[in-house]
Amino acid sequence: MKATPQNRPEPRPAAGRRDSGEHTRPRVSWPAPSPARYGTNGTNGTNGFLQYIGRSWAQCAAFGGWSLLRSRTFSSVGAVLLSCLLGCSPEKPRDQTQPSPSQTAASPPPSWPIFRGNPALTGVAGGTLPPKPSLLWTFKTGGPVKSSAVIGDGKVFIGSDDGNMYAVNFSDGKQVWSFKAGSAVEAPPLLAGHSVFAGSVEGWFYALDAGAGGLLWKVETGDKILASANVVSRPGGPASILFGSYDFKLRCLDAAKGTTNWLFESGYYINGACAVAEGRAVFGGCDSMVHVLQVEDGKETGQIEAGAYIGASVALAGGRAFFGDYDSQFHCVDLARTNTVWNFHDQDAPFLSSAAVTDERVVFGGDDKTLHCLNRADGKSLWSFPTQGRIESSPVIAGDKVVFGSDDGRVYLLSLQDGHQLWSFDTGQPVASSPAVAGSRIVIGCDDGSVYCFGATSAR
Repeated sequence: MKATPQNRPEPRPAAGRRDSGEHTRPRVSWPAPSPARYGTNGTNGTNGFLQYIGRSWAQCAAFGGWSLLRSRTFSSVGAVLLSCLLGCSPEKPRDQTQPSPSQTAASPPPSWPIFRGNPALTGVAGGTLPPKPSLLWTFKTGGPVKSSAVIGDGKVFIGSDDGNMYAVNFSDGKQVWSFKAGSAVEAPPLLAGHSVFAGSVEGWFYALDAGAGGLLWKVETGDKILASANVVSRPGGPASILFGSYDFKLRCLDAAKGTTNWLFESGYYINGACAVAEGRAVFGGCDSMVHVLQVEDGKETGQIEAGAYIGASVALAGGRAFFGDYDSQFHCVDLARTNTVWNFHDQDAPFLSSAAVTDERVVFGGDDKTLHCLNRADGKSLWSFPTQGRIESSPVIAGDKVVFGSDDGRVYLLSLQDGHQLWSFDTGQPVASSPAVAGSRIVIGCDDGSVYCFGATSAR
């Protein structure tokens, strides 16, 4: 029987989460122009002139004039003349928004722009992790951090139950900006282009400027938003942003304006993120269904009944969806045939952790306090790792290792091959946040209000 609000019990939200109970009509609002976005950050006026002079001297040095510039007999007038002769001063300064040749030749900066690392939500990171990471930095917020981080443009973006969204430097954890959302931000943000998107427990969905944290637009939904948004590129047009809410609706918005492209209403709360792959948008909900939609127009092309609430995000790989439910079952379903390929059951405990999926393995945690690793082809258990607390944190696979948090207060690093423990770090408080992995570093939040960054210590 299909679950409905009338015949199903109230689902248990993730730890520390409470239903706001308010339902209002969606609306979009745009902020007044922010001075911080239009050249008042020290890039114009005298500062701009000094930057221009600095570039001219650097260009002179590049043309072999450094020894002359160092001469005690070289006057300031001579410096100006030399600049003119070398063609430095008359040039229009290079657009600083364009990368230099050295920047384009360098390897891309570390990036984990979306919850689970990619639109299919497979939870697999590029590169490797050190076998025994060191604590590199921490950043303290004013409330528990149940949100999960995203990484890009040299920054870490994450929400907090203190009602703020934060951007900190990926290198040292120093705060770059904060944005006051007015209520807890437990949903992981999304970094797309030069914007950051995230929802709050009061049901507002925000688009922020990733550089300065200014508000671009916001949309009000009818209930809380706990899951990450996803992004779909549109050839010749702006990207689309997809996210679900506890008002039962999955929305597809124009990333630039926040206007609605399409809207799909499910039968109950949407707690997890929507995965995107091969033109499909796929999500599970508290109506106990997996919904398969066309990304282009939101038309439903299939649905698969799970038999119980689906609180976790769905992972997509090879035309199949992988997810757990509240009834202690983990599922692999075929999206084209809309049928179940295999199920896994171990103990009577819900699965709220989203799965990490490789070509051969599926890894996820549960309220049974255990991290499970299954064979992707048939769902047979390969190994399991017990902790002292339930696992709502979604694991990430990086090379031959897997990292995750537990409500026992520890962040664990295991061997993907056989599940033996390589390392752990005791935070002292539950870790419901999921790790973000980029540049051989781990970034994860904690209920103690801190964001932790682990990685290899630089050689001195």
